Amino acid sequence: MPPLTTLIKPASGNCNLRCKYCFYYDVMNSREVKNYGIMSEETLEILVKKAFDFAEGMVTFAFQGGEPTLATLDFYKKLIELEKKYNKNNIKVNNAIQTNGMVVNDEWAKFFHDNEFLVGLSLDGYKEIHNFYRVDANGEGSFNRVLKTAKIFDKYNVMYNVLCVVNKHIAKHGRKVYNFYKKQGFKFLQFIPCLDEIGEEFGKNPYSLTPKDYEIFLKTLFDLWYDDFVNGNRISIRMFDNILQIILGYEPESCDMRGHCSVSSVIEADGSVYPCDFYVLDEWKLGNVVDSSFEEILSSEKGIQFIKESINTDSNCNDCEFYNICRGGCKRHKEPKIDGKYTKNYFCSAYKEFYKYTLPRFMEIARNIR
Repeated sequence: MPPLTTLIKPASGNCNLRCKYCFYYDVMNSREVKNYGIMSEETLEILVKKAFDFAEGMVTFAFQGGEPTLATLDFYKKLIELEKKYNKNNIKVNNAIQTNGMVVNDEWAKFFHDNEFLVGLSLDGYKEIHNFYRVDANGEGSFNRVLKTAKIFDKYNVMYNVLCVVNKHIAKHGRKVYNFYKKQGFKFLQFIPCLDEIGEEFGKNPYSLTPKDYEIFLKTLFDLWYDDFVNGNRISIRMFDNILQIILGYEPESCDMRGHCSVSSVIEADGSVYPCDFYVLDEWKLGNVVDSSFEEILSSEKGIQFIKESINTDSNCNDCEFYNICRGGCKRHKEPKIDGKYTKNYFCSAYKEFYKYTLPRFMEIARNIR
């Protein structure tokens, strides 16, 4: 059996923030059961046991939401107990969590450090721009609390990276956002393009990211990153790291740069399994880990269909000079389907102009790495 990566939603879509661009809120409202509550310890135990029954070499338990810390710290302490109980073949275990940082305190941070969790912390740049969309239930900005969490992570030497959702507002201030992260000493960054709602026309929301917005943002980001890189101040940006991996002949780890989807074992709080975080929808439910093995779920007909229909069939895309690096991008950006097939990536023009602008310098860096 292969290694196994799971993305678990232990608190379903429950969250203590009300981010105005939240894609999972839209996902929940597109299915029959909107919220599956908090995962029980019984479901967690079945999940962990079956993961170790299936996996060889390595298993990854990644937690996301909603807000996964709402499952409480005791839930994650139980996870560690169960990993020790069922990892009978002593395979490598990776634990990760994506959090908005709102409830993290010293106890949480010490736990993350002691158990080698990799943490993703959502922080959309400096105070004014973060608070524009990332607000709590009272409409108050969350920046101060999240930055405090970053300081607590530093205090306990927690392994963490910073995730930024690139919306229309942030795209206009790429330089200030990057310089803010740099000033804070953040060395590991991920920038995720903001999603519009499923089935609606792209670009119509106040937060919507247009291709031109994204092009300008990516170019600005690259220039700043490149200048730092050549001057010895190396900052990891996930997208750029993946581009370098491709140029150097390695497979990218980021799924949107592989040219096709895979089945990623996204597990809702009741144990239901889906192939992708963007498609936790009734039509793509692959089964339930309580009732079925991972082998049965991952080899299901629906899972195979999910992969097959993601394979790029756009001849214009295949003939593009940048296809070997871009590979068509994420299929979520190719919605909605036309005649049963996905359309061209909404950000196609942004990627073309970005690669035209940056590829010679990426090649230069790759030669230096070699």
